[in-house]
Amino acid sequence: MNFSSVGKHIRKYRTLRKLRQEELAEKIGVSVNYIGQIERGEKTPAFDTFISIANVLNVSSDMLLCDVITAKSYEVKDSLLHEKLCKLSDKDRARIYDVIDTLIKHSVQVKP
Repeated sequence: MNFSSVGKHIRKYRTLRKLRQEELAEKIGVSVNYIGQIERGEKTPAFDTFISIANVLNVSSDMLLCDVITAKSYEVKDSLLHEKLCKLSDKDRARIYDVIDTLIKHSVQVKP
């Protein structure tokens, strides 16, 4: 299984939080080198390190694991979509909901 996407997500949320690798490493008690290896997908963090990273970055584990979780992946995607929608204005969010409603209405998989 390829866990490199986990590292990419860790890097994404670390940079969004305006944290340097050094700061993240210090907060969780690991080396900067180790953080770099995790972010490049060269290492998979130990469970306790993973939890510490998620806590420092203030993200849920599904946000970091969204590309490797297969069970109920729609729930993970819903969580990520919700996060994106919350950042939009009410007007933009309403437009997107209208588009989604239209797509669902015209979907061949939905029964009337």
